[in-house]
Amino acid sequence: LAAGGGILSTVKATRAASIETLMAETRPRLLRMFRNGTTTAETKTGYGLQTSTELRLLKALLALNDESPLDLVFTFLGAHAIAPEYRDNPQGYTDEVADTMLPTLKEWWETHAPRHPLPFVDVFCETKAFTLEQSRQILTRARSLGFPVKIHADEFDNLGGASLAAELNAASADHLVVTSDADIAALGKSDTVAVALPCTPFGLAESRYTPAKKLLEANAVLAIATDCNPGTSWNESMQFAIALACRYMKLTPAQAIAAATINAAHAIRRADSIGSIEVGKQADMLILSVGDYRQVGYRYGTNLVRHIVKRGQVYSVDVGYYRTA
Repeated sequence: LAAGGGILSTVKATRAASIETLMAETRPRLLRMFRNGTTTAETKTGYGLQTSTELRLLKALLALNDESPLDLVFTFLGAHAIAPEYRDNPQGYTDEVADTMLPTLKEWWETHAPRHPLPFVDVFCETKAFTLEQSRQILTRARSLGFPVKIHADEFDNLGGASLAAELNAASADHLVVTSDADIAALGKSDTVAVALPCTPFGLAESRYTPAKKLLEANAVLAIATDCNPGTSWNESMQFAIALACRYMKLTPAQAIAAATINAAHAIRRADSIGSIEVGKQADMLILSVGDYRQVGYRYGTNLVRHIVKRGQVYSVDVGYYRTA
């Protein structure tokens, strides 16, 4: 971030892209996710860092949701990084997000996406991004407008973001690599889901991963996700995320599968309709080419999905992309 690469490099390219280009780039990624077994995906903005581009990203995602076989859940991440125009005035950008972007987003959403619930609002609470107090300012403002909230916290530095998430009843706190014991205890006493993203430290060749066992011992709800993004985790397969969680976070296959399904559904507040096979829920499930569920996470580097059932519709992976079985 400090050198203008990473997130800010992608911001420059995203701002220059048309909505058609954004959709053309994103569409095959969503289809690859689906083929690898993802039936619902949380999708985040955060590469515009200005109102017009952030809304263009949401418009593209809404259109893709209407045409894709998988369901998309929307998260506004205008507070992903300090916008380049505010490089020397991070508080100015914080005020812009809280006082201008969020009210504009709510008005825009109620006009353009009235059949969808309000998107989540997320913030990157991290050194060189947003301080703890700036994160509090944005998330508190979001809650006052009726948005559900999330937070990126403790990926590189512990600023107290996990405890803030618990305090604000955030749906989830993501990363949590360097989270303190006190913050873990706070999560364990809350309904905030701790989301581990093992593909990210793997992609960065880092040795530290989310302390999953500590979180579970503290009674926290643990989920896992891919964190699919162009800078640190170009991975579209939850199967690989499960494998990494078993290997580096020491989860059992059963724990990892629960984290990738029902607990992940809780992280996006959809557990009443997806995440497990129960009467009354959507018929979203996978048929895998394995003889034992424990092979999920053990056999990595290949796609184990044979058939996908989405809302009761069966898709076959073996005969090609998304052809009805």
